[in-house]
Amino acid sequence: MLTVRKSQDRGHADHGWLHSFHSFSFAGYYDPAHMGFGNLRVINEDRIAPGTGFGTHGHRDMEIISYVLSGELAHKDSMGNILGIPPGDVQRMSAGSGVMHSEFNHAPGQATHFLQIWIEPNVRGIPPSYEQKTFAEASKRGALCLVASPDGAQGSVTIHADASLYAGLLNAGEAVTLALNPARKAYVHLVRGGLTVNGNALSGGDAALIENETALSLTHGHDAEVLVFDLAA
Repeated sequence: MLTVRKSQDRGHADHGWLHSFHSFSFAGYYDPAHMGFGNLRVINEDRIAPGTGFGTHGHRDMEIISYVLSGELAHKDSMGNILGIPPGDVQRMSAGSGVMHSEFNHAPGQATHFLQIWIEPNVRGIPPSYEQKTFAEASKRGALCLVASPDGAQGSVTIHADASLYAGLLNAGEAVTLALNPARKAYVHLVRGGLTVNGNALSGGDAALIENETALSLTHGHDAEVLVFDLAA
């Protein structure tokens, strides 16, 4: 079973300095039909205006992934990490027993466009930790590159959750298939461009929620950047 959720059906918040689209209920956006999918709890598509950002705030017992699309995200946390996150990097922060952090766009003339992703952990109260890795465009071109997994396989960042995250870039005649366990769930988020997912046409910001399927087929990409989640049911 595959259900398409269109980009315009997401929640939206305009704070002036921040424009955010919420795939699932978050902050002031509440939709009881979209509280998460499997153990995927948050996908926020954020655009931070130049010279602004999220001040220091706390998280606890959540696996948080930042995926930057354009601009650069400046990260600072209570573990002592002070890093910039450029496009192509994937950042993982395990909040565990508690962490404080801030995220800013220090660029004077460019918005920072990124995805903030939260996945519910399978362990709680662990010491907080941080990891950041670069994934070359070539590794995602016409393929699904594993960027986050429970065991850090294939050079991915390690998340303390029963989930895996793939990133892909597809154009023209490029096509990708991925075997699915029908006892699990899969979630496809099309970041940008156009793509056909198991015969269903998606546009940027659209998502496909998949259950009880044995395979995922991605075809007819047009400047497509896509994230695919393999999730606990």
